[in-house]
Amino acid sequence: MFKDEHRGKVWEELGQRDLQAFRRLLGRQQLVEAAKRAGVAVRRSPLSVVTLTWLSISAALHTTKNFADVLSLTLKLLSDMPGWSESSLRRPCAKRRKKSGKRGRQRHDPRSVSLGSISEEAFVQARRLLPISLWVNLLMVLSEQFEARHPSYVGWKNFRLLMLDGSQLALPRWKRLADHFGTSENGKAGRRPQARMLMLALAQARLPWRYELVPSKEHEQSVAQRLLAGLRPNDLVLMDRGFWSYALFWQVARQKAFFAIRLRRGIPLATVKKLGKGERLVTWRPSKKSRRKGLSSWKGLPRHITLRVIEYQIRGFRKSAVITNVLDPQRVSRDEWTRLAHRDQRGRILEAGLYHRRWEIETLFHELKVEQAMESSLRGRSPETIAYEVAGHVLLYLLTRWLMVEAGVEHGCEPLRLSFTHAQRELHDLRPALLASTPQRIVAALLPRLLQRIAQHAIPFRPGRHFPRIGDKYKLGKYRLPTRTPKIQA
Repeated sequence: MFKDEHRGKVWEELGQRDLQAFRRLLGRQQLVEAAKRAGVAVRRSPLSVVTLTWLSISAALHTTKNFADVLSLTLKLLSDMPGWSESSLRRPCAKRRKKSGKRGRQRHDPRSVSLGSISEEAFVQARRLLPISLWVNLLMVLSEQFEARHPSYVGWKNFRLLMLDGSQLALPRWKRLADHFGTSENGKAGRRPQARMLMLALAQARLPWRYELVPSKEHEQSVAQRLLAGLRPNDLVLMDRGFWSYALFWQVARQKAFFAIRLRRGIPLATVKKLGKGERLVTWRPSKKSRRKGLSSWKGLPRHITLRVIEYQIRGFRKSAVITNVLDPQRVSRDEWTRLAHRDQRGRILEAGLYHRRWEIETLFHELKVEQAMESSLRGRSPETIAYEVAGHVLLYLLTRWLMVEAGVEHGCEPLRLSFTHAQRELHDLRPALLASTPQRIVAALLPRLLQRIAQHAIPFRPGRHFPRIGDKYKLGKYRLPTRTPKIQA
């Protein structure tokens, strides 16, 4: 990586101008702290950690442009605005003196004449040096700051509420990606490369906390063990039924944290005590066959675990049950676990039960992959490039969600009922004004205006909707009945 302190200052200024909407949330201080935790040096150069992080977010913002266009886009926009001739970004770089006995500037020298330009080759080489630990630590730094500013959107009854799930991510059709991540298992020729993405997120704000992008052949439970290694006491993790694992349950319990998961069919549970209607304490003692099958993972684990079973049934659906290690009903009651969202007779909105908030992560993946177009806009041909792009998309999603929380707090509405798609459109619409304005005007006028516009796009509360599953047939040709969501639990 070449060193040029003056050009490094120019590129940091470009990044600050381009991300004015997020400047209060993500600045040099947060990036330096994340780099320190990851053991990455922060140099004053055009391709420092600060610049590369900004470019990753900018690439996620401009999904229709390639990396070469993203590198020069902000400078082009600024050069078309009034006052460009007096800007410090316009001054050309001073000519370097040729040292005796050495040749002049070479064709692929990354130090171009213009202060605001970097060759694509230099950018690609510097991008490869960023470790994935930098992105992980940056997410943790940002989530810690979010928790300090908005504790009510993190905690619930002395718990920190988290949700865990995974999703498949379709990748561009390149051989290097297929060899590293694997392909879809649909039995057809020309199968598309796919990666597995697991994420741990804050449930009440739909905010990413930690994630991993791994080959599709790696099992979700193995990745989940790494993600859950940093839990704090009184964390409560809402998990999908696919994460049912004796070792995973004990890992959470050893950290004095808690979990909730739906009951898996065929699990032998011995009732210890009945707590009330549809509620009991049980012990789960896995069979000897299961212990022999995973001998290494069972080393040091107790022979049984005590759990709490909360049974419930929604009208039109089969019976189900939530399993948790929160054993005290006084701490979280049965109704708090399983109730459905609805309006009461006074018109007040009653929130869904605790476990049903796990579905927020399904919405998170949809917004990230579809609405933000992460899955359809990946440009990379190597695993390192894909990791860099995905990190930029996750950061952009986190910062957008943070703005939505601030908009909800400022204007008295629920952030999860604000439209993510319209929030992104408002960001795009205000970007030219943010680029051309002074920091004082941005803080005094433009950012409050942005939060107000985001708060105007509320999603209506519509419980009890039903809709047909078009094209979803049984083998005998019979259509499924419409899916129904009742207003009040049966």
